[in-house]
Amino acid sequence: MKLGVCYYPEHWPEELWPDDARRMAELGIHWVRIGEFAWSRIEPEPGRFDWAWLDRAVETLAAAGLKIVMCTPTATPPKWLVDAHPDMLALDANGRQRGFGSRRHYCFSSESYRAECTRITEAVAGRYGRHPAVGAWQTDNEFGCHDTTISYSPAAAHAFRGWLAQRYQSVDALNRAWGAVFWSQEYRDFGEVQPPNLTVTEANPSHRLDYNRFASDEVALFNRLQVDIIRRLSPGRDVTHNFMGFYTEFDHFRVGVDLDMATWDSYPLGFLEQFWFPEAEKLRYLRQGHPDISAFTMTCIAAWVVVGGG
Repeated sequence: MKLGVCYYPEHWPEELWPDDARRMAELGIHWVRIGEFAWSRIEPEPGRFDWAWLDRAVETLAAAGLKIVMCTPTATPPKWLVDAHPDMLALDANGRQRGFGSRRHYCFSSESYRAECTRITEAVAGRYGRHPAVGAWQTDNEFGCHDTTISYSPAAAHAFRGWLAQRYQSVDALNRAWGAVFWSQEYRDFGEVQPPNLTVTEANPSHRLDYNRFASDEVALFNRLQVDIIRRLSPGRDVTHNFMGFYTEFDHFRVGVDLDMATWDSYPLGFLEQFWFPEAEKLRYLRQGHPDISAFTMTCIAAWVVVGGG
């Protein structure tokens, strides 16, 4: 077993990096994950890359004998990119645009954002893909976190219609499968189908189920686009994604097919507020985390890996 740690050189004064790297190595750490939130530092302006700081960070970690998990920075697109492509932002179930200012502010179906992700992934993988200290890669960061799998944007609506046409081949088959005769919900053409939000009352459950399936497939496609680039530009390195516990909005198995290994982020203090434990029990474990939550998450991930994941 080898230990690893997340590290964010862009957050720290550069004069601290050598001491940080030395102490990590002395503690027995072998792997360091970097870069997943650094797009604005890697590319501070459209088309202008600043590699110097990241080059120095990689060399500092390598000099200490540490191996690097390099990440694609696509979970945090910079402000200039959002301004250039506002269509990349997701819409929530109420039709409100999700804005810039935290992370995961993109729609998986946005063609303009996929093109930008292709470009930045090729740039990072082209720069560090064959560096001897870079031993593995991580795509994006925590797919689905903050309820970001499903988007109701125009881009998602367009992609959904194409997904339906491929799945059902004919609109008559779709109408039969959805039982769309109910409440006169029948369609004459795939182009008439909208996402299942903003309906007066509950949408057709088959419509909603297919939309969730579609959204899950979009995550897998988004991930595959990056994996293919990394495999081409950084051969021989393992590729992973850091999944999240208790997030079930997309099919982890389908994403995992394209990965070499499954990883997940364990938050010992996380999720406690979401569970049904009595308040007294929550208070008891407030500062250390509830042991059942971490154990449950680890068991599920282990089963996923053994049964059929990456």
